[in-house]
Amino acid sequence: MRVPDRPTLTQDKDPSTIVYHLGMVATVPERAVWAVPARDPVAERKLRDELGLLPVVAAVLVARGLTDPAAAEKFLDPTLDQLHPPSLLPDYEAAVRAVLGAKERGETIYVHGDYDVDGVTSAALFTRFLKRVGCTVVPHVPHRMREGYGIHLDAVRWAAEQGCKLFLTCDCGSSAHEQVRAANEAGMTVVVTDHHQIGEDLPEAVAVVNPHRSDSRYPWPELSGVGVALKLCAGLTEELGHKSEAFYRAYLDLAVLGTVADVMPLLGENRVIAFHGLRSLKESNKKGVQALLRISDLTSKPKLTPRHVGFQLGPRINAVGRIEDSSTALDLLLTEDTTEAEDLAKELDRVNELRRAEQLRCVDEAVAMVEGRERPLGNTVFVSDATWHPGVIGLIAGRLVERFRRPAFVLSVQDGVARGSARSIPGFDLGEAVRAMSGIVLGGGGHAMAAGLSVVPDRLTELEEALETYAGAHLRPEDFVRRIQADAELSHDECGPECYEELSRLQPFGTGNPDPVFVCRGVTLSTVVPTSKPEHVRVTMGTDSGIRHAMAFGFGQELSAREPGCKVDAVFSIEENVFNGKSTVRWTLIDVQDSDC
Repeated sequence: MRVPDRPTLTQDKDPSTIVYHLGMVATVPERAVWAVPARDPVAERKLRDELGLLPVVAAVLVARGLTDPAAAEKFLDPTLDQLHPPSLLPDYEAAVRAVLGAKERGETIYVHGDYDVDGVTSAALFTRFLKRVGCTVVPHVPHRMREGYGIHLDAVRWAAEQGCKLFLTCDCGSSAHEQVRAANEAGMTVVVTDHHQIGEDLPEAVAVVNPHRSDSRYPWPELSGVGVALKLCAGLTEELGHKSEAFYRAYLDLAVLGTVADVMPLLGENRVIAFHGLRSLKESNKKGVQALLRISDLTSKPKLTPRHVGFQLGPRINAVGRIEDSSTALDLLLTEDTTEAEDLAKELDRVNELRRAEQLRCVDEAVAMVEGRERPLGNTVFVSDATWHPGVIGLIAGRLVERFRRPAFVLSVQDGVARGSARSIPGFDLGEAVRAMSGIVLGGGGHAMAAGLSVVPDRLTELEEALETYAGAHLRPEDFVRRIQADAELSHDECGPECYEELSRLQPFGTGNPDPVFVCRGVTLSTVVPTSKPEHVRVTMGTDSGIRHAMAFGFGQELSAREPGCKVDAVFSIEENVFNGKSTVRWTLIDVQDSDC
């Protein structure tokens, strides 16, 4: 984290771009900064010669650090044998003994998940697998409003009342010291499986299976919660004398839902899970998954992508956890009845529409609140309201970050407590910021880019001012400027439609492995045709190698104001567009600037 020695004032040739580090931030340049790495022709040539790649694919691989042909080949061909042995997970043997011991003794296993997609799919995977191998299972996912995040002591008491002997957590539990002690005192054995950051002080469970442990020797710590569950169950499969490949084929559909929806980097094992999981998801024989695909209008898609999970499937599962009861989503993923699956999928869809309407209302109100203030925009965005549903405040914070390029703190005041969610920008660690507010907040924590906190309403103004000052000391002017990371600058003849098929070998795209982004300079802006929404336009661009068709979303008015025939530098991705059954390849423009060519 960057910390300036003292408050500074930066000013360039344009007086409108004055930025104060401590206190308030005035306007910053609207023009995006393009980060374009220099090409390495030697490394690219090596990949091209040994793997037979097009120059554009080699350029992307080199830009992303895959200069070794063997590593690049593994990346391009993710196979199940790239998954690491489950036995490398911390406390693997103790977890296996506890689970198989409960199975042999006929004891009931209580599976405790979480209310988001990762937690629900983790609970569904454990429940389905353990029942399949002969265990008695009672699954539970918490109610956001009644139980809150993590494990509520009431859940521990209820599990004990049901006669459960093994308390198995998934996507939670690494910090549940009090709850684990309570489960122990109630006569239950506790196995924690989780993927959240964890300190040195572990809960008193017989096993804490978390690849983020400091003593972990697991090669890939960035598994999702359902990824950890998947790997432990794969190990149990082998311990029971069966091959793990059939297990993976049966459960990767659930694993990919949680992995993508929890915004895990699609690299390493997660890339393997996503690559094969998306295919398993498309072909899933689980009644609930099939119904979810139908209600999301995805059954006719030739293949599924992380975007389908992130924007269509995941939000429907998350919606019930945000504003109603996440057990509805768990029931959907567990049901074996087609009619029940259809009814539950419709319920998820209905609640998701309510969530969307509530989110839109709250975002509009939050934006108006920020823009309606007389003082200039500060280092942070901080808003609160008693009418905002606690289940959508994280989504509001995300939208505020997109709009204002500031760390955003959104709080909902209910029952005498202001509970908030925060989202950040690169360069500002929210977890550290919340910990620095320990003298003000009732509690909270999180990661660099997302956090939660609570505070008494009387101290909201004090908290806002403290966060503003803290951010002023930890952010620089350039942190507020939109930054576009490109993979490579391409010549006119390198960026034609023929390279799309080869670029698709880099899929699935998502966090950690984003869609390739390129820069091409000195192209001619030929025509700009508005769609029904003027901010979105169809564009033709002339290059030395022919016409390129493109779409520009969100800045159509700016392009329409330019003179036809002008030269521009363009940042773009290359995508397939399917319309009326016809497939074409086009650019998707991300930004344009005047060309010096």
